[in-house]
Amino acid sequence: MTVPERDRPTVTVVVTTYQHAHLLGAALESIAAQTRRADEVVVVDDGSTDDPGSVVAQWPGTTFIRQENRGLSAARNTGLHAATSSHVLFLDADDLLTPVAVAAGLHSAERHPGAAFVYGAHRRVDAAVAPLGERRYSPAGPDPRATFLRGNAVAMHATALYRREVLVAAGGFDERLTRCEDYDVYLRLAVDHEVASHPVETALYRWHGGNMSIHGATMLATVLEVHARHRPGPEEPAHLLRAWEEGRRTWRTYYAQEVLSRRDLSRPAAALAAARLSPRTVGRAVVRTAVRRAAPRLPVTVHDTIARHVPALRLRPRGPVRLGDLDRPDPVSLDFGWDRGTPVDRFYVERFLEQSREDVAGRVLEVGDDAYSRRFGGDRVEVQDVLHVHAGNPVATIVGDLSAAGVLPESVFDCIVLTQTLHLVYDLRTAVDRLHAALRPGGVLLLTVPGISQIDRGEWGGQWYWALTPAAARRLLGDVFGDELVAVEGHGNAFAATAFLQGLAVEEVGTDRLLPHDPAYPVVVTARAQRAPGEDGHAR
Repeated sequence: MTVPERDRPTVTVVVTTYQHAHLLGAALESIAAQTRRADEVVVVDDGSTDDPGSVVAQWPGTTFIRQENRGLSAARNTGLHAATSSHVLFLDADDLLTPVAVAAGLHSAERHPGAAFVYGAHRRVDAAVAPLGERRYSPAGPDPRATFLRGNAVAMHATALYRREVLVAAGGFDERLTRCEDYDVYLRLAVDHEVASHPVETALYRWHGGNMSIHGATMLATVLEVHARHRPGPEEPAHLLRAWEEGRRTWRTYYAQEVLSRRDLSRPAAALAAARLSPRTVGRAVVRTAVRRAAPRLPVTVHDTIARHVPALRLRPRGPVRLGDLDRPDPVSLDFGWDRGTPVDRFYVERFLEQSREDVAGRVLEVGDDAYSRRFGGDRVEVQDVLHVHAGNPVATIVGDLSAAGVLPESVFDCIVLTQTLHLVYDLRTAVDRLHAALRPGGVLLLTVPGISQIDRGEWGGQWYWALTPAAARRLLGDVFGDELVAVEGHGNAFAATAFLQGLAVEEVGTDRLLPHDPAYPVVVTARAQRAPGEDGHAR
């Protein structure tokens, strides 16, 4: 059905600049490169002396507003009130949007019509736009207000897409704040409005030495001031106050660790600066450092007792290792642990699907049966399809190899749930191409593949072709879907890998030791890959 032009969502990108004319052109270029073009671009110069107007003049159609220097909040408010679109996105001149930022934001906003704003993932880059680590994303969760009381889940303002009228009604940004004005807005809006998030990478946060957020002590003072404004009242649910108290501790710890990460703890001035922010964090760091330095001189029995009982120190045992029941060539279970309970890999698979349950909606395809679709999608699933490679499966609606031409219909699925299956397909690239083509624009593939694993001893052993690392999955999916639209994670650690290889069940080992992540031991690799929303000028 064609949506009337007047009802289609529109987007204004507001770019604020102060003494960043040398970076402004790159920011505007990133806006021009959007797969779904912005309807309006407004640049607000907050009293710069470096002539941003000459840069803006190179981009016809861009509105340029110059004001006396009044601070970032005032510049954003000027852009907000100049905007005429239904949605507004704010970009600082020293940062960049990824090509899918507008499309992904609108897609999420249309799925959550009651949300005051939606936000996505971001990545830190250096001055030359080289990546500084992995993408960063913290979901809003089912209770966004509690999430924001615990910390700033958005973390990078350009990932947020606001409903303009809601932000205007809330008073925009507090011009009394010189920092953390965005965090204040998130907390205010989350009181009365829905907030939604999505893991698509939409912005690049450029770290170049002049960022406001690198000044730990000053930032902590401001964030605690803002945070204090939003302390839940005694009449509100108790869990909100607990979240707020947790947030106080989290902010102190975060900025103390930021100081320690940039300075040597052995330097008295650095240690004192961090201790002022969080004495507990520095105290623990001092104890860990002292124990690690003393550990090589301790008797082996004392060293190994500490290593076993204080895992946070990450000491490696020096004495004999007790293998116990694992001192044998055969595994405990020959069937992944199914005969003992829930296999360890299923803990990671189901945890991933639980975190991604909002994606399981509309017309959904699953392989083998529809158990996960029913469990995690429920009433959101409107049409259910099941793929099986062999005929005879009574619940299968599609039969065949997913990498074969003509098996999967094109552009029909809102979500494909593909768990522990792709490694059985020899032609991985073709299979990913078929999955991508089968999704509607904006549709999502929820994929899990084995990393460290037994090989099936039964029906599937003869076609168990692959085990994938997170890097392999990221490259494979990124080449087809686009890097910005793919979020990949490895799950596991040495204990989890050992338990899974032996066939121990989750019920036997518990979950506490399965949660710590060690990138060297990916038991399961999970990925969310989204087909880009339509490039016809409007998100689906």
